[in-house]
Amino acid sequence: MRFLDRFEEGFIVILMAAATILIFVAVAQRYSLDMTANLVRASRGWDIQWISDASRWLYGALRSLNLVWAQEACIYLFVWMAKFGAAYGVRIGIHVGVDVLTERLDGAAKTIVTTIAMSGGILFTFIVAWIGFDFVWHVYKNGPISPDLEIKMWIIYLAVPLGSALMCFRFIQALWMFLRTGEIAHHSFDTVEGIEEEAEIAAEGKS
Repeated sequence: MRFLDRFEEGFIVILMAAATILIFVAVAQRYSLDMTANLVRASRGWDIQWISDASRWLYGALRSLNLVWAQEACIYLFVWMAKFGAAYGVRIGIHVGVDVLTERLDGAAKTIVTTIAMSGGILFTFIVAWIGFDFVWHVYKNGPISPDLEIKMWIIYLAVPLGSALMCFRFIQALWMFLRTGEIAHHSFDTVEGIEEEAEIAAEGKS
């Protein structure tokens, strides 16, 4: 599963980076356009021709950069990021869960309760994936497109069944690991990955 793990992590990172860069460029373009427009108006009274010409040229260049689609694109990127991020959360045990009862149980009772809880997650995500694929199929046949990006909407909605199917697989994987080893994936927020390794390397370098 190493390839799938790396693909999952890389896909989320790419979506996050793309959304961040797109938001930054769109906001920078908007504020730069306002500032340039103010400069154009102010340069009329300065009687400095080169500043007036440069500000007009810059205003035209910024205005030609059409980013009306940026908000829609960011929404779609975050949708895909959320669905695959949910599956990633199951894999590393980062999801919030009510485990007051299971933590107090031991032996067969804990195994039964945990198995039922994980099976509920498997069943729920399977149903969402099934309904999602059926919905995407109907959208694909009807052929609607997005208003700004003008891409097929079934491609956007595909995030729901694919993300849910991957999440279902992660629940099955977690249940299988629990039944084999008795361990449940759990992410600790008390430590930061990589810090201990860097501290050890620094200590070895000083010695």
